[in-house]
Amino acid sequence: MDTSSNIEIIENSYQVPDYTRNSSSQRSISSFQSTQSKTSIREVNFSSELESKPVRHGSTGGADSEGFSASYKEINDDDARLIYINDPEKTNEKFEFAGNSIRTGKYSFLTFLPKNLFEQFHRVAYIYFLVIAILNQLPQLAVFGRGASILPLAFVLLVTAIKDAYEDYRRHRSDKIENNRLAWVLVNEQFQQKKWKDICVGEVIKVFGNETLPCDMVLLSTSDSTGVAYVQTTNLDGESNLKTRYAKQETQMKSPVEGKISGLIKCEKPNRNIYGFQANMDVDGKRISLGPSNIILRGCELKNTDWTLGVAVYAGRETKAMLNNSGAPSKRSRLETRMNREIFFLSIFLVTLCVVVCICHGIWLRRHEDELDLMQFYRKRDYSGPEVENYEYYGWGLEIFFIFLMSVIVFQIMIPISLYISMELVRVGQAYFMIRDNRMFDESSNSRFQCRALNINEDLGQIKYVFSDKTGTLTENKMEFKCASIGGLDFSSGTGNEQVEYSVEVDGMILRPKMKVKVDTELLDLSKSKHSDEGKNVHDFFVALAACNTIVPLTVETDDTSVKLIEYQGESPDEQALVYSAAAYGFMLIERSSGHIVIDIQGERQRFNVLGLHEFDSDRKRMSVILGCPDNKTVKVFVKGADTTMFSIINKSLNLDMVKATESHLHSYSSKGLRTLVIGMRELSTSEFEKWQSSYESASTALMGRAALLRKVANKIENHVTLLGASGIEDKLQQGVPEAIESLRSAGIKVWVLTGDKQETAISIGYSSKLLTSTMTQIVINNNSKNSCRKSLEDGLVMCKKLKIESGATGGGHGDGVSRLALIIDGTSLVYVLDTELEEQLFELASKCSVVLCCRVAPLQKAGIVALIKNRTEDMTLAIGDGANDVSMIQMADVGIGISGQEGRQAVMASDFAMGQFRFLVPLLLVHGHWNYQRMSYMILYNFYRNAVFVLVLFWYVLFTCFTLTTAITDWSSVLYSVIYTSVPTIIVGVLDKDLSRTTLLKYPQLYGSGQRQESYNGKLFWVTIIDTLWQSLAAFFVPLLAYWGSSVDGSSIGDLWTIAVVIMVNVHLAMDVMTWYWITHAAIWGSIIATFICVMVIDALSFLPGYWAFFHIANTELFWLCLLGITVGALVPRLVVKYLVQCYRPSDIQIQREAEKFGNLRVAEIEMNPIIDSPRTT
Repeated sequence: MDTSSNIEIIENSYQVPDYTRNSSSQRSISSFQSTQSKTSIREVNFSSELESKPVRHGSTGGADSEGFSASYKEINDDDARLIYINDPEKTNEKFEFAGNSIRTGKYSFLTFLPKNLFEQFHRVAYIYFLVIAILNQLPQLAVFGRGASILPLAFVLLVTAIKDAYEDYRRHRSDKIENNRLAWVLVNEQFQQKKWKDICVGEVIKVFGNETLPCDMVLLSTSDSTGVAYVQTTNLDGESNLKTRYAKQETQMKSPVEGKISGLIKCEKPNRNIYGFQANMDVDGKRISLGPSNIILRGCELKNTDWTLGVAVYAGRETKAMLNNSGAPSKRSRLETRMNREIFFLSIFLVTLCVVVCICHGIWLRRHEDELDLMQFYRKRDYSGPEVENYEYYGWGLEIFFIFLMSVIVFQIMIPISLYISMELVRVGQAYFMIRDNRMFDESSNSRFQCRALNINEDLGQIKYVFSDKTGTLTENKMEFKCASIGGLDFSSGTGNEQVEYSVEVDGMILRPKMKVKVDTELLDLSKSKHSDEGKNVHDFFVALAACNTIVPLTVETDDTSVKLIEYQGESPDEQALVYSAAAYGFMLIERSSGHIVIDIQGERQRFNVLGLHEFDSDRKRMSVILGCPDNKTVKVFVKGADTTMFSIINKSLNLDMVKATESHLHSYSSKGLRTLVIGMRELSTSEFEKWQSSYESASTALMGRAALLRKVANKIENHVTLLGASGIEDKLQQGVPEAIESLRSAGIKVWVLTGDKQETAISIGYSSKLLTSTMTQIVINNNSKNSCRKSLEDGLVMCKKLKIESGATGGGHGDGVSRLALIIDGTSLVYVLDTELEEQLFELASKCSVVLCCRVAPLQKAGIVALIKNRTEDMTLAIGDGANDVSMIQMADVGIGISGQEGRQAVMASDFAMGQFRFLVPLLLVHGHWNYQRMSYMILYNFYRNAVFVLVLFWYVLFTCFTLTTAITDWSSVLYSVIYTSVPTIIVGVLDKDLSRTTLLKYPQLYGSGQRQESYNGKLFWVTIIDTLWQSLAAFFVPLLAYWGSSVDGSSIGDLWTIAVVIMVNVHLAMDVMTWYWITHAAIWGSIIATFICVMVIDALSFLPGYWAFFHIANTELFWLCLLGITVGALVPRLVVKYLVQCYRPSDIQIQREAEKFGNLRVAEIEMNPIIDSPRTT
C-alpha cells in the first residue's frame, strides 16, 4: 500500500488530540479529523443513501459531493440522537434505542426449516427436481416408487441443511459468549458488573486495560491525566498498530463517584463509517464538539491505559462494527456461469427426448386404437362390476400429456443434481491442498495461504490481467531511512555507513531504540554540532522528523533489567522509519502525551509543548505540527509532505540555490526507487500564533463544515516555510518479485501496477522488478486537462500502429510490437479519462501495451481501471493488494487477493484469497490454478456424460416397449446411480488428479495459457462429449439386447445387466482419463464397481422389491460376463482411438509436456508452445 502518497490518508486515520497551549491554561483546542480524504470517505462509507447512486471512479469528489460522509454534515434535530449521560431511562424514554445484545446467527429454532429451504431453492435445479418428485407422487404419473423419487433431492437438501445448521450453531454459540461477557457499569453512583447484552445507551461504562470495548462509547476520562487512551482496532479493521483516543478536558477532571456525571450528547444516527463521527456535548452549560478522536468502538481493545470511562452512544446492532459486519461481496465462478449454458442445452435435449417419446406414443395409440379395450394396461372399460365403467384410460390427448410428464420423471437425471454437491466437495478438497501447500507458507509472518471464497477456485486458472498495488505488495513495506538532503547537501553517498546504537539514561534506566539504523558518519558528526549553520539545519531537520508525526513511544522489557527498548508504534511505516532514524542520529522521541512530547537531543531531554497538529489529507498532501519550544518563548511550525505540494509553500526567496539542489537530490532519490518527503519549518510571531489559535479553535468547534474549515486554517499557517531538506526511504522489493513477474508475463498474464507513489519511484521499481525493460518504448501521460489527455491518447495509439508496422516490416514475431510498449499514466489524467468518452481510447491503448503503470491514483481510480478491462473484455481479472486503499480494487476484480502485510488486514478481510508474499502468486496461478481449472472442467463434462449415458439407455429401452415408459432398471438403482455408484470417483479425481507435475508447470509458464484459451472446457468439447455419449449408450443398450434377443430373460434381469454395465463403462472411462494415480483413486474407481455389484445383489435379494433374485439368475450365465466385457470394449475403443489420433497429429501443449514427463525430457528443447495472444477477448 502506498503510504507516502495522496492515498495514504485512507489507512493513516490518525486521531487528533485536544491540544493545550500549556499545562496551566487547560483551554481545549479540539481537533476534528481531516485525515479521511474525500476518496477514503467514499470508500468506507456504506450508508444506504449512496448504494443506489453510480460510483464515479475518475473523480476524487469534493466536500459537497454526493459521496461525502454523513459524519461531516450539520446535525439537525431530525437526524440526531440525544444521549443523556448516566441517565439511560431518560435517554430511552422517547426513542428506545437498540439494546447491546447482538445476533449474527441467521436462523432460530422455528425459522430454520422454512428459511433454509427457501435459500436452498434459490438454485433453479433444486426447484426442477422438486417438481419432478411432486409429479411422481401423482397416481397417473407414478413411474418410480414415491420414496425413491424424493430421495436424491432430500439427500442433497439434508446435507446442505446440516452444514448450514452447524455453521449457524457456531454463530449462536459465539453470540452467547459475547453477550454474556461482563462490564463495569455505573449504577447508583457505584460501578457494578453487568452483562454486555444488558448495557443500555446512556450508561457510563468503565473499561480496564487489555479489555475489549462492549459498545461504541464517547470517552469521558482516562487513567492518563491528559485524557489520552490507546486502543488496538484489530477486531474492527485488522490493523494491529495502536491508535490514540482522547477525553475532553471538561469531563476528564470529573469523578463519577465523587460527583454525578451529567450532560447531553447530540450525535449523528448510526452509520457504517468507522473513521467518522460528529457530535457535540453539553456539560456544565458549555457546548463541546466531539470528533472521531473522542469515540472508541465496540471490538477495540484498550492498551497501555489502566482504565477509561465512557458513555454508551451506540449499542448492539447499531454499533459501527455490527453495521460493517456484512462480509465481502459474493462472486461466482466463470466456469459455473458457462456451465449453465450447457445445462440449458441439456434441458433442450431432455425436452426433445420427452417430445419424441410422447409423439411416438400418440402414433402408437392411434394405430392400436381398436385393440385398447382388451389390452391389460390400456383397456378402456372395467367389466368387474355390474356396470361397465371407463378404467385407467384418459383419452388420446391426456395420455400423450401424461406420457410427456412421465418421460421428464424417468429422464430427470439428465440434469445432474449431484453435480452441485460434487463441485462444492471438490472445491473444499482443492482449498485444503492449497492451504496446506508449504511453498505458499510465509515464514516471516508465520501465515499460511487462506481460501476465503470456495466458489471461485477454478477461476485462478484463467487469469489474463493482474492488477497489483506496489507498496506492501511488490515491496516489503518495511521502510529504511537511506539518505537525506539537508540544507542543500546530499548525504546519500553511502561512504562510511555503519549501524550505531544510540542510548540515553532516564531515571537510572538505559533506553535504546528497538530498531538499529545505518547512519552516515558525516551526517552523524554534523548532528552533534550545535553552532555552525549546517549543524543548526541538521538539528531542525531531525527535530522535525522526531516531532512531526503521531508516533507513540512504548517501552519494551529486555533480559537485562537495567535496559529497556523503545518501540515506536504508528500507523505508517514511513513515520516509524523517520523516527527511528532521528533516534539513531541522537534525536530520540521518548515520551508523548496529548499536550507535549519529550525528545532526548544528544543526551539532553527537551520538552516541546504540542500546540496543534494538522494531519495529512488528500488535498494538502502534507502534515504540520505547531510546537512550543523548550525556551517557552519560541513557537515553530514544522511541515512535511510530498514534494508536489511542499515546494508550492516554500519561501524560495531565502535560498534559491538550496531549493534547486534539493529538487535535484529528490529526483535522484526517486530514480533509485526511494520514497521521498520534503521537510520545512517556520517560526511564528506572537500575533501569527494567536491568530492561528483563534482560527483553529473556531474551526475545531464548528458544527458544520469542520473539515473544510480546519483545512483552510492549515493552508494559512503552512506558508512561507523555510526548506530544511528532504528524506529518502527505501522500501525493498519482496523476495522473488522480479522472477514472479517474469513467470506471469511468460504465462501470457499482463501485470499492471496501480500505485499512489511518484512517477519516478514507480518507474524505478518497475525496472528493478523486471516489469519494465530497457527495450520498451514508454508512453507517458501526465496531463491537467481533458483536451491534452485526448491528444496524448491519440498520439499513443499512433505510436502503437507505427511500432506494429515496423515490427511487421522487420519480420518480428507475433505480439513483438506491443511487447515493446509500456503505458505510464497518473491519477490526475485519470480524473479526465475515467467515466468519460476517453475511456474507450484508454482501453484501446492499454490493451495494446504489455505493461501499464498508473501513478498517484486514488482507491476508486484503482477500481475504475479494473472495471475498464472487466467491462470490455471476457478476460479474467485479478487484483492484489495489502491495505484499505486496495479494497475497492480487490472487490471489483473477478478474483481478489489480499496480502497480510504491515498495513493491517483490511485487504485480507475483503479478499477471496489471502497470502503473505506476492511471489506466491506464481504457484497459486500456474500450479493450483491450472490444476483446479483442469479438474473442474473435466468433472463438469464427465458429470454431463455420466448422467446422459444412463438416460439414453433408458430412452432406447422406451423405444422397444411401446413408448410406455416401463423401466427395466429398478427404482433404487436409478436413485443410487448418481449417489453411490458413480459419485465418489468423480470427487476423488476432481480433488487429486494432476495433468502435469508442479515442476513442469513452473518450468514452462506458457502451459498456463490452456486455461486462458479455455482448452479444457468449451462448446466444442461439450458437443464432442455428447456425441461420444450417444455412441456409448448405443453400445451399452444394444449389445445385451442383441445377445439376449429371443431368450426368456425377464426385464429385471437385463435391467441389472444394463445397470452394472453402465457403471463399469463410466468408471473405466474415468480411469482412462486419470493422469495421476493414488491408492485412493484406485479404491474409489474399482471400489465403486464392487459397491454396485453389492447394492444390486442386496436390492434383488429383498423379496418386497420388484425383480426378486433377478441378478442371481442372469449372473449364472457366461453370456452375462461376456456382455459386460463386450459393452466396455465396444463403447470405449472408439474413444481410445480418437484420443490416440488427436495426441499424435494435433497435440496440445499439455499433451506434449505430459509425454515429455512420461518418457523423460528427450526433446524438450524442440517443443514450441502455442503463441500467447495479447489481444483481449472483447465482449
